Amino acid sequence: MNRLEIAINSFFWILLNKRFAKAVEQFFIKQPELPEKPELILKETKAPKKVSRSEALQLLALLQREGRLVDFLKEPIDTYNDAQIGAAVRDIHRDCAAVLDRTFSVIPLVENEEGTNLTVMPGFDPEQYKLTGNVTGTPPFKGTVRHHGWRVTKQELPVWNGRDDSAEVIAPAEIEIK
Repeated sequence: MNRLEIAINSFFWILLNKRFAKAVEQFFIKQPELPEKPELILKETKAPKKVSRSEALQLLALLQREGRLVDFLKEPIDTYNDAQIGAAVRDIHRDCAAVLDRTFSVIPLVENEEGTNLTVMPGFDPEQYKLTGNVTGTPPFKGTVRHHGWRVTKQELPVWNGRDDSAEVIAPAEIEIK
């Protein structure tokens, strides 16, 4: 029932029912204090808490699930020979690179090949160019590309729909049932 319907019904109840009219009259005689903001009269309902997981954890979970990156990095490798490590790295490299390509489409920041010359113009962004070596004076600077840098052309992390208590889990425990 909306407020207009309540007002019309109340009008007729007050007009036709003496006892109800007296009760309403007492309400106005007492003049109860109303809050400054009338909307606070209504019971507040809390929106359900949205389960969240940081994008960093989402990416780490993807790299673990598809490339076993965390397993590799947390595994002590001192007891393995180079051939064993190389064999393991080949699969991890392939699978983690696929995750990066699918979710971010990583491409070189500058198109110059490493070892070629590049001029850094005045007003350059230090987030895009890290100058090393003998950096003196003011731009433009002429130098040699030692690393072309990376940038992404898309960001498409899948949405995580897990439970609150699993938001920090990047890999489930695997239990073999016998």
